[in-house]
Amino acid sequence: MAARARSEERRAEILRAAFEVIAERGYRGASLGAVAERVGLTQQGLLHYFPTKEALLVAVLEARDQWDAVPRGEWRLDLLGSLVEYNAMRPGIVQTFSALLGESVTDGHPARAFFTKRYEAVRENFTEVLRAEYGDRLPGGLTPEAAAPLMVAAMDGLQYQWLLAPDAVDMPGAFRDFLRLLGGSPGDSSPGADGGDDFDLDQRPRRDEP
Repeated sequence: MAARARSEERRAEILRAAFEVIAERGYRGASLGAVAERVGLTQQGLLHYFPTKEALLVAVLEARDQWDAVPRGEWRLDLLGSLVEYNAMRPGIVQTFSALLGESVTDGHPARAFFTKRYEAVRENFTEVLRAEYGDRLPGGLTPEAAAPLMVAAMDGLQYQWLLAPDAVDMPGAFRDFLRLLGGSPGDSSPGADGGDDFDLDQRPRRDEP
């Protein structure tokens, strides 16, 4: 039992080191040797825990998701806002995730399948969250299915902007603003916000109208 506990502790140490190395160099620039050196192992010793670089990458991504894990059906909009605030306190993890996400869109990247499957699950989860909050239609008229990809895009897009300019982008505040847009916040004077007619694109003022 003690040996197993030491092994799990070692694995966790390796994953933390891998996060750091990937954040600094990206997946392509990160090497097993660099990770091994950071935890005081030889590369051969590291292979005892993770037989390939791809296996280490998948373990890093799965560990990141486990840290944020909330049982399906228990997410709420206010918890999503809290998650964004939490992410703002751990830039290293957000940087690693964002770097891997950006790289994963290339053909043949070992994380591509992981992120594709992950986003399918996240969109489904966010759809359930929005339906629980608003029913089958949000105040602006979107269905939860249509709004869910926008919420994912806002969350991840804000992370990139915040990483590039943390002093200029208030990531938690901007995400809260986005949620207010989705929900039609009190005082919103846009058409449809007070239960009136839905906004008609054909009725927008022309550029020469006041």
